[in-house]
Amino acid sequence: MGAQIREYRQRIRAVSSTKKITRAMELMAAARVVKAQEAVRESTPYARALTRAVSAVATFSNEDHPLTSEKEDVRRAAVVIMTSDRGLAGAYSSSVLKESERLVARLREEGKEVVPYLLGRKAIGFYKFRHREFAAEWSGFSEKPTFDVAREVGERLVADFTTATDEGGIDEVHVVFTRFVSMVTQEPEVIRLLPLEVVEGEEKPAAEDLLPLYDFEPGAAQVLDALLPKYVNARLFNCMLQAAASELAARQRAMKSATDNAEELVKKYTRLANQARQAEITQEISEIVGGASALAESK
Repeated sequence: MGAQIREYRQRIRAVSSTKKITRAMELMAAARVVKAQEAVRESTPYARALTRAVSAVATFSNEDHPLTSEKEDVRRAAVVIMTSDRGLAGAYSSSVLKESERLVARLREEGKEVVPYLLGRKAIGFYKFRHREFAAEWSGFSEKPTFDVAREVGERLVADFTTATDEGGIDEVHVVFTRFVSMVTQEPEVIRLLPLEVVEGEEKPAAEDLLPLYDFEPGAAQVLDALLPKYVNARLFNCMLQAAASELAARQRAMKSATDNAEELVKKYTRLANQARQAEITQEISEIVGGASALAESK
């Protein structure tokens, strides 16, 4: 009986120690997700202004730019997968990977060769464990992405997209990431990044947001050359910021659940330890009473 009580007490100490860790991680994620949300909000005005500029050039010019032109024979499709660098975030990374697997299956059904580009150690580990090939990898920034990384990824994608398919280039680019909707809801999403699809968002433009007429100097082609790579980088950076906020929100929720479960385990083991101790005391009293009765009878 004493050994059982010691075991329960050891479990209580172990679970209590784990609860302190999960509680600390929950508080850290809660503090960081606020900053991540602010970063998403702060990136919106620039992305919106750049989108309107690209929309204006694409609408009022007849230029056939390599980044906006649909290719007749699409043979190689790039899939950019954004996951986390660390675990303990619930089903965050696995939901992105499942969405990417569905996209890969659909692209292969269409007869396209899939070329993965991986962001985050979870995606890299997923592909390396299964001995799958991929074109490039980036990691170490999932919780706090920087524009420098987004520019590096964008430049690689644009370079590969403008390379002939026979020379190892790609014909289209899809991005799989997690859109931050709220602290409770984060949704895996797929967008096609290239050839360029200019997307303003779900909101309908107001009357004052209608595109004005533009004159282009030195010319529409030069303006597109300057704007489109910046637009690609801005969209990638926004996807990375959305993914970072989603990861932190998922980690906070997972750590809160772990903390709550640890509290329940502590209560359970405390109750079992008390029951075992009560049974031990009852047994000791019974032994004492039995011994006293035996002595009395012997006299």
